[in-house]
Amino acid sequence: MKVLVSDSLAEEGINKLKDNFTVDVITGLSEEDLIDKIRDYDALVIRSGTKVTEKIINAADNLKIIGRAGVGVDNIDVDAATNKGIIVVNTPEGNMISAAEHTISMMMSMCRNIPQAHASLKSRKWERKKFMGVEVNGKYLGVIGLGRIGSYVAQRAQALHMKVLGYDPYVSHEQADEMGVELTSVEEISKRADFITVHTPLTKATKNIIDADKFALMKDGVRILNCARGGIIDENALVDALRSGKVAGAALDVFVEEPPFDSPLLDFDNVITTPHLGASTEEAQVNVAEAVADEVVSALTGGPVNNAINIPTVKPELMPALTPYLKLAETMGKFAGQLMSGNYKRVEVEYSGDILEKDIKPVTVAALKGILENALGSGVNFVNATSLAKSRKIKVIEGKSETTNKAPSTITLELTSGSETKSITGTVSGDGRIGRIIQIDNYHVDITPTEYMLVVDHLNRPKVIGPCAIMLGKNNINISGMQVGQVGLGEKTIMVLNVDSEVPKSLLDEIKSIEGILDAKPVTI
Repeated sequence: MKVLVSDSLAEEGINKLKDNFTVDVITGLSEEDLIDKIRDYDALVIRSGTKVTEKIINAADNLKIIGRAGVGVDNIDVDAATNKGIIVVNTPEGNMISAAEHTISMMMSMCRNIPQAHASLKSRKWERKKFMGVEVNGKYLGVIGLGRIGSYVAQRAQALHMKVLGYDPYVSHEQADEMGVELTSVEEISKRADFITVHTPLTKATKNIIDADKFALMKDGVRILNCARGGIIDENALVDALRSGKVAGAALDVFVEEPPFDSPLLDFDNVITTPHLGASTEEAQVNVAEAVADEVVSALTGGPVNNAINIPTVKPELMPALTPYLKLAETMGKFAGQLMSGNYKRVEVEYSGDILEKDIKPVTVAALKGILENALGSGVNFVNATSLAKSRKIKVIEGKSETTNKAPSTITLELTSGSETKSITGTVSGDGRIGRIIQIDNYHVDITPTEYMLVVDHLNRPKVIGPCAIMLGKNNINISGMQVGQVGLGEKTIMVLNVDSEVPKSLLDEIKSIEGILDAKPVTI
């Protein structure tokens, strides 16, 4: 078997591959070059430099696995790979310590003006008074995202005698207590923290989670860190906060556009920057190289794949019949997760009808993957979804019912958080085995999920639906489908709109202001 490595990879990983296969290391390939070469290979190993497009995947007649040495898979067309039965794996744990240590290093460098003082002395200046710093001892650090990296940062900050505030919708108060972290909201962190660091993936829910409104809540002289992903912090709002003096300093390893040569953030003397170095340690590079090599070797020799992003462990002959249910369950998980406020402690998946003849365990895992991806991003896969839920003390219950009067075969997903419960029922139908959502809570609907949807809680009365539709139309957002739960006049109901583009937050606020509309939530699949 042949493996193509198209980005630089530590020798330890390449040697592991060479022990088992024929390996070609060819970097700097264009899309056309890869299209021409890929048909000869059984595996492709990349980092962030190679973009694996649908055209490349369609040309890959023999490709069985794409291995990403690192966390993000946004440079891979995962849907195209899935459709062709190609496994996509990443290495989510190899660089976590390095990323956490880099965050602490950036914080300390920012506090003591180390880069600025270094540059000054190198230019033969002795400016001790100019570079007065601040201590971190006794200060509040707000950590947004308490996954592995965020929890490592919290642990190290506590060793510096900092007090840690945390936000993570998938971490319970009990878990936070075990970490020594005070669990609270992003708004409270904004109000109380002296330092704020973000450690979430970049998702629809986390994009610009620190925006102008959050900066307005912050203390004067707050300091900001981002060593996670560009776009989690609104860069324009950060620029304004730096100009006004609200933010005393920032330490940034990542940017929306990289390299960020046109960014005004590079013009501030009190902003220290590094060129996306969070994972750039010798140890991390070896870790991810060896991890991705192990995955490729295992996959090509018939062993288990521990970090599959897109394909669960199912016998190949069963995949065609099970795939529609896997896709439906994952979609339902994403849908339900975006309607909940987070911190739920119970997930119940109930199966009814013909689906009971199939292996339902991978379907439950698909539902968990969809739910957790909302907050944790692409690091969630079919292998780790169950353990991630367990680590967050989410109770997962699987139920079965022999009969159903809703459809020949249904999946019902119920999320519970305190007194709040959200229930969704789905089925598959047609020769193409299309997934549909047929019930949300007590409301009967018939929805074919699309990339963008808007779920609106409202009162069933005149002059509610019309103004909402008009407002979307005025903003050039097309409605391609609509379902309304049937209830009596004046009663509370639900409307689900399939729309052709994302609904911006400003428009969402306008829709919520319409008389008779109780809430409106965007859903992205």
